[in-house]
Amino acid sequence: MRGFSRIAAILTVGLVLCGCGKKSDENQQGGITMVVHGGAGTILKENMTPEREREYRDVIEAALRAGHEILVGGGTSIEAVVAAACVFEDSPLFNAGKGSVFTGQGTNEMDASIMDGSTQNAGAVAFVTTVKNPIKAALEVMSSTKHVMLVGRGAELFAAERGLEIVGPEYFFTQRRWEALLKAKEKDKQQSSGLSKGPDMSKFGTAAAVALDGDGNLAAATSTGGLTNKMHGRVGDSPIIGAGTYAKNSTCAVSSTGQGEYFMRGLLAYEVSALMEHAGMTVEAAAKEVVEQRLGLLGGRGGIIALDGRGNVAMEFNTAGMYRGYVRDDGQLHTFIYRDE
Repeated sequence: MRGFSRIAAILTVGLVLCGCGKKSDENQQGGITMVVHGGAGTILKENMTPEREREYRDVIEAALRAGHEILVGGGTSIEAVVAAACVFEDSPLFNAGKGSVFTGQGTNEMDASIMDGSTQNAGAVAFVTTVKNPIKAALEVMSSTKHVMLVGRGAELFAAERGLEIVGPEYFFTQRRWEALLKAKEKDKQQSSGLSKGPDMSKFGTAAAVALDGDGNLAAATSTGGLTNKMHGRVGDSPIIGAGTYAKNSTCAVSSTGQGEYFMRGLLAYEVSALMEHAGMTVEAAAKEVVEQRLGLLGGRGGIIALDGRGNVAMEFNTAGMYRGYVRDDGQLHTFIYRDE
């Protein structure tokens, strides 16, 4: 017996030393959690006035509060991510809803999606032009139809039938986005004349939220106006389940932002979940692998927010900055914009 006890003691010490018998602190979070992002890109402090930076942080904080209030009140992760996404959609600062960028034809075409981690049910809309809050339309697709995605006029008619707020194209006009379109068109002219080295891919606007509720259920929501000067009818990754949005209770909830074509080619939102499920990675390691290796090797730029069922947060990007933040059950808001924060 004495020999057996000694062997057991040695094995126990060995397990502790190698980390096999003890979970790391990063897996000890738990509790309700909300994470949001407002897009990634060349976001540099030297290009931001203190006043404008405060405006951005205020919206990020408002989105976090909107979701957090629902979670602490016993609401679901689905309700929380919709509330947070609507805050972004109602702000002219972010490229979703009111702040959506213009297509090459001078129109606003929006996409959104949502996914329930507990059921893996999902809903999405694409190429909508009159729905004030596209994320609400995506929610209605998920909860009120047998489909996953509706597009264009069909999605708009459905949204109206479901009682969602419908607005005219003028609602989405902002001078800042219009000037960005004119600048992009001028850059295209210079490029065709050989005066420019390439397209301006410095900003990738998307608004999103992922949440963990008190019942341990995950959800993800993503909304966007797409790319400035994009082709009429172009749809990016934001409404594509597995590319821009993914949620599964046993792994994580994910939302992407960046050059959507790369996220679609690599199904990068799903890849975070797959690495956790099949390679045993943590959510942080999986998100880092997807951004640094999968996205990077494809030649794409952007970022990911992800959240697992224990409340562990990942916010990875390969650009200069990403508007982002999180809040846990203590209500303390954490917001970030630049890489070195």
